[in-house]
Amino acid sequence: MKIAVPYEEGKVFQHFGHCEQFRIYDAEGGKIVKAETCPTNGAGHGALAAFLQARGVEALLCGGIGGGAIAALKEAGIAVYPGVSGDADARAEEFLAGALAYDPDAKCSHHEEKGHDCGSHEHHCGSSAQGGCGSHGCGR
Repeated sequence: MKIAVPYEEGKVFQHFGHCEQFRIYDAEGGKIVKAETCPTNGAGHGALAAFLQARGVEALLCGGIGGGAIAALKEAGIAVYPGVSGDADARAEEFLAGALAYDPDAKCSHHEEKGHDCGSHEHHCGSSAQGGCGSHGCGR
């Protein structure tokens, strides 16, 4: 099984569509046997599902993510576990152990708002250190 996590400095990066790299884990028998960090090379929102599918990813653990991205990932056969934060390696291990804390309703719903650009925030969506994007539904 392959698991992907949007990744930055050892943590789950909190805005799926803006991540610059993924940590991809190969697991066998419920254990991680290999982990590598893969740059997206600027793939962006629309191409990330294909990027992950091409690498054989079956599950995505992430923070904030929009409804369109969730639909594209599901269409690509990738299960999505949103609302995840903290240490990426630890979350992957928790996932394999069946102990991952995630929020199936965590979505960046603000992508549907006219003129809203998540990239203009001074923090990452869902980042508790910066107060998150709670005012417009991201990561909730």
